Amino acid sequence: MALKKGDFIRLNYTGRMDDGKVFDTTDEEIAKAENVYSPQGLYGGDVVIIGYGHTIAGLDKELEGKDVGAEGEVTIGPEDAFGMPREDLIQSVSVSKFRDGKAQVGMVIEQEGRQGVVTKVIGRRATIDFNSPLAGRPVTYSYKIDAVLETPEDKIKGLFALYTGVQDSDVKIEGDVAELEIPTGITFNQRWLFMKGKLANEILENTDLKEVRFVETVKKEEKEAKAE
Repeated sequence: MALKKGDFIRLNYTGRMDDGKVFDTTDEEIAKAENVYSPQGLYGGDVVIIGYGHTIAGLDKELEGKDVGAEGEVTIGPEDAFGMPREDLIQSVSVSKFRDGKAQVGMVIEQEGRQGVVTKVIGRRATIDFNSPLAGRPVTYSYKIDAVLETPEDKIKGLFALYTGVQDSDVKIEGDVAELEIPTGITFNQRWLFMKGKLANEILENTDLKEVRFVETVKKEEKEAKAE
């Protein structure tokens, strides 16, 4: 059956720059061989919703209409990949905005869910570029569509992993209500604060569920008394 917008799929892929260098992959062996491996990375495939911007536009378009098990390779121009560099994404700020008032070229900054890189420091001013390092470059993706996810539990677990990097989350569904257990530490993660509303909306729009509850449980540490 041809895939359509709103379908949840498990997708394996490898993205390469126009010089052939790998910049992203779901294959752990390729990541290690190409020196892009991260111990915190998710390997074995990402769960994405077709047509929801979970991948770049050119790859999203490529997937729609394909069948489960389809494999392919597609080269995507900058406009449908990571865009062209934009002047409005380059900002000059006071170094007082940085921790301890220190800014260095190459420093990675996260602000309101965006990542930027310090490209210049002159006196008390620092220039931060929030453009993607791949802006203005064509990219090539090889991919395989491994599966379509059918159950609400699998869909929620997959999206939660995509947004947070946390696998094997605890999801319970009763009637049309889903309850998702949130690891205590993640509630302080800036990325999670920006993404949880989007996650909830995508779950509700693409399932028959009427409500999503995020539950954080804090337990008192239990200490066992040791008898002499």
